[in-house]
Amino acid sequence: MLELAIGIILGCCALGAGCAMIAGIGPGIGEGNAVAKACEAIGRQPESKSEVTTTMLMGCAVAETTGLYALVIAILLIFLAPGRFVDILMNAVR
Repeated sequence: MLELAIGIILGCCALGAGCAMIAGIGPGIGEGNAVAKACEAIGRQPESKSEVTTTMLMGCAVAETTGLYALVIAILLIFLAPGRFVDILMNAVR
């Protein structure tokens, strides 16, 4: 019975890490759209290249943070959480 509970813990941590990494899709799509619109804006008004580029880079940096947060959560779920949850289970069984 204990082995089953440990297997469920490990499986749920892996499933949660996979779900967290789905959040990496959003920044990729958002940054791609931002760069496309920036290229269009620069094509229409080449003299505004520096302002558009600066704003685009700041927006991409902010959008990328969501992907990095998801990566950190996934790493924690893979490497840290299973040990902690198994320790909690072992203490509860005693």
